[in-house]
Amino acid sequence: MTSFWPTQEHWSVAIPLHTPHPRLPILNATGFVQLPAADFVVPPSEYESLEYLDWKSGGDTNFAPLASADGELDCRGFWDKGKTDKDALWTSNADHAPTLKHYVSGVGANFGRVRIIKLQPQDRETAIRSIHRDDNNRFNPDNEGWVVRSWVELSDNPDSYMLLMDNGPDGLPDPSTEVRVPLSRGARFVVDTQRLWHVVVHPGTSARHALITSFESGPVLEEWIDGQIGARA
Repeated sequence: MTSFWPTQEHWSVAIPLHTPHPRLPILNATGFVQLPAADFVVPPSEYESLEYLDWKSGGDTNFAPLASADGELDCRGFWDKGKTDKDALWTSNADHAPTLKHYVSGVGANFGRVRIIKLQPQDRETAIRSIHRDDNNRFNPDNEGWVVRSWVELSDNPDSYMLLMDNGPDGLPDPSTEVRVPLSRGARFVVDTQRLWHVVVHPGTSARHALITSFESGPVLEEWIDGQIGARA
């Protein structure tokens, strides 16, 4: 066990877990689903040349917003603008990332924050200090779909992984539930990050890049996930 472990005072513990929001049945058991690897290539210019902001989440990170609450280059939660993490507007960065913009739009579901994360290398002990759950559903009406997040890995880091843990009875991450999702180029997965504690372990020598998108759960997202899985079955 690492020398650090979150306590009841960790800010994630206060984030709601049990609400009436409609959720995706495919996430009920484990809180995540791994999709087949992307069948398209994203030119590095679409994520390396964007305007990045100094915003820390899960380690030494910078983010390039492709869609935000009001179309501005802003990494803050949508609640700062009085909105749920939905109904996003494209930013100026999106004009330079047509492949990624097309991919997100092609899902068809209501989306919120769309961002490229740039994460500097960090070993497991360093990464675990940033393990957390996300506050995705603040201001989300109870009768509307639960917001989850999807990832597309843009750089190739086969030795890196997304570390996921479900909650124990005390509301803290349960080590017995640990899952590691490998982060080779093109890796894709959908995660209920308000439910699962998560962080990326990235022992590489250069920055890792990935697309992170908030999507509203519902029939459209469910059909898209089923289609992605079925297309490679």
